Amino acid sequence: MTETTVTAPPLNGIWHDAPAVHEHQATALHEAQHATIGHPIRTFVITGVAMFMAQLDNLVVTTALPSIQKSLHAGLQGLQWTISAYTLTFAVFLLTGSTLGDRFGRRRLFTIGLSLFTGASVVSALAPNIGVLIAARAAQGLGGAIVVPLTLTLLSASVRPQRRGLAIGGWGALAGLAIAVGPMIGGAVVENASWQWIFWLNVPIGAVIVPLSRFWLTESRGAAQRLDLIGNALVSLGLFGIVLGLIRGGSIGWTNAEVLGGFLVGALALAGFLLREARTDHPMLPLRLFRGRSFPLINLASLLMFFGMFGSIFFLAQTFQLIWGYSPLAAGVRMLPWTAMPMVIAPLAGMLSDRIGGRAIVAVGLLFQAGALGWLADVTAVNTPYTHLLPGLILGGIGNALFFAPIANLVLGSVRRHEEGIASGVNNAIREFGGVLGIAVMGAIFSARGGYGPTRSLSAAQHFVNGLQPAVWTGAAVLLAASLAMWFVPNRRKQADIVEVSQPQAI
Repeated sequence: MTETTVTAPPLNGIWHDAPAVHEHQATALHEAQHATIGHPIRTFVITGVAMFMAQLDNLVVTTALPSIQKSLHAGLQGLQWTISAYTLTFAVFLLTGSTLGDRFGRRRLFTIGLSLFTGASVVSALAPNIGVLIAARAAQGLGGAIVVPLTLTLLSASVRPQRRGLAIGGWGALAGLAIAVGPMIGGAVVENASWQWIFWLNVPIGAVIVPLSRFWLTESRGAAQRLDLIGNALVSLGLFGIVLGLIRGGSIGWTNAEVLGGFLVGALALAGFLLREARTDHPMLPLRLFRGRSFPLINLASLLMFFGMFGSIFFLAQTFQLIWGYSPLAAGVRMLPWTAMPMVIAPLAGMLSDRIGGRAIVAVGLLFQAGALGWLADVTAVNTPYTHLLPGLILGGIGNALFFAPIANLVLGSVRRHEEGIASGVNNAIREFGGVLGIAVMGAIFSARGGYGPTRSLSAAQHFVNGLQPAVWTGAAVLLAASLAMWFVPNRRKQADIVEVSQPQAI
C-alpha cells in the first residue's frame, strides 16, 4: 500500500502547513474508508437468502422441463423460452440493477426487485399455458437482475473491510450451493408435489424477506449515474431478435421471413447499441474495457463456457427422465457429480491459481469440460447405463470448478481498480447471454437432427437421442474453442509488472 498524504485546503488561494487540519482530514478519511451501513449479520441473512433464491431459479427449472412439457403441451420452442426468458432478461438488465439502486436507493430497489420476483413466481405457478409461463419467467428475470447485484452492494457496505472477504466468500458459497442443488431440489419438488411448486416455494420466502428488508436493511445510495435507457432498449431488442431467429429457425425454416426479420432487426439494433455506447458520456457498456486483449478474451471464454454448459444441461436433464426413465428426483441426484463437484474442488483450484496463475487453471478447466461433453455425446444411447455416464459427469464437474474458482480474479485483474464493478457486471451479463445462446443454437441443431415425438422409422427415444448427440458435440467444440482462447490471455504476472511500471499504484 502506498503512503497517503492528506493536505489542507488553500487559504485565500495560498497553501499553508496546517498539522491540525491534516490530522482532522486524515481521521475523517480513515473513518470514511471503514464506515459501514447497516447491521452485517442481518444484511447477510437477507441478501444471502434473496441471492440464493434468484440463482436457484437458473437451474431448478431444468429438472421440471419434462413435467412442464406434458402439463402445458409445450414443444421444444416453449421449453427453450421457459429457460431463455429468465436468463435473457436477467442478462440484459443486470447492468441496470446496481445503477438504479445507486440513483433511487439500494434498499428501495432491492425490495421492488424482490417483490417483482415473488409476484412473478405466483403467476408462473398459476400459468394456464406456456405463453403465460414464459412471460412470467421474463418478469422473474427482471426482478432477479435488480436483486442480485444489489445483494453484493448492500452486503459489502455493511461489513468492515477486514471482514469483507469472509462475508463475500459466504455470499459466493451460497451462489455455488444454489447451482449445485438446483436440479436436485427441482426434482424433489416435482416428484413429491408438482412442477408448479418450484415457483410456489419462492412465495413464502419472498413474503418474509420483503417486509424484513424494510427493517433490517439500511437505505443507502451511490454516486448518481445517468441511466442509458436508449442503450438498454437497443441491446434488449437486438438480443431478442437474434435469439428469436435462432429458436424459430429450427422449426419454420431459416429462410422464413420471421426468422430473417429477427436476425436483421437484431443485428441492426446491436449495431446501433455499439454506436450509442461509443458516443454517449454515460454508457451502459463502456467499450474502453475491450481495448486490450485480456478482458475481451476472458469474456469470450466465459460466453462460450456458458454456451456449452447450459445448452448441454438443458438436454441432458431431460434425457435422464424422458429416455432413461428416472424420476425427477433421481435425475437431479444423478446430475450431482457435475453440478456439486465445484463445492469440493473450487477451494483447491483457488489455492492452485494463486501459485501458478488463473489463466492456466481456467484453460484446463474448459478443456476438461470439452472432454466431458465429448464423452457424454459419444456414450449416450437409448440403453446407456448410468455408470457409463459417470466419467463424463465427474470430469465436467471438475472442469466447472477449475473455471469458476479463478475467473472472477482474472476479470478484475484485467481492468483498473475503479472499473472493477462495471467489469464484473459486464462479465456476468455476457455469461448469462452465453447460456441463452447455447440453448438456442443447440436447440436448433437438436430439432434439425431429432425431436421429441416418434417418426415412422424411429421410436421417440431414439429420435430424441439422434438430436441430442450432435447438439452436445457442438457444446464440446465450443468449449474447446473457449480453452484455446484462454491461452491467448496475457500472463497475469507479466501484466501486473507492466501495470506497476506504467500506472501509479492505487491507494
